[in-house]
Amino acid sequence: MKIELKFFKILIMKKFLRAKIQYAVVKEKNLKYDGSITIDRKIMDEAGIFPNEVVLVVNVNTGVRFETYVIEGKENSGIIGLNGGAARLGEIGDELIIMSFEYGEKPDRAKVVILDENNRIKEIREK
Repeated sequence: MKIELKFFKILIMKKFLRAKIQYAVVKEKNLKYDGSITIDRKIMDEAGIFPNEVVLVVNVNTGVRFETYVIEGKENSGIIGLNGGAARLGEIGDELIIMSFEYGEKPDRAKVVILDENNRIKEIREK
C-alpha cells in the first residue's frame, strides 16, 4: 500500500482595517430599539460600509469600545445614532470612531472618512 502526501499552501487570514469614520458625533439615542448604530447613508457610501455590517465603535469621550451592526440613516441628514444597548454606551455630543474590517492575506488601503462637528464629510483619505 502506497501513501501519497499532498501539500497544500496554508492560507493565513489576518484582520485588516477596511474603512474608518473619524470624528462622528452622536446626534441621537434610542434605547427602545433592538440595537445597532444608525449612520447617514452618504457617509456609509463614502466609507464603503453596508447595512447590517458589523462595525467596531470607539467612544473617544469614554474609551468604551463595542461591536454592533449598521442601520442605514437618511442620506445627507448627518445622523449618527446609538440604538438599544449601544445607547447606554454614549451620550449625545460624544465623538466616535467607527471601523470596519476585512480578512485577507495582505492589507488593502483603508478608506478614512473625516467628519466635521455636524457629521458632514470634511475629507476622504486612503490609509
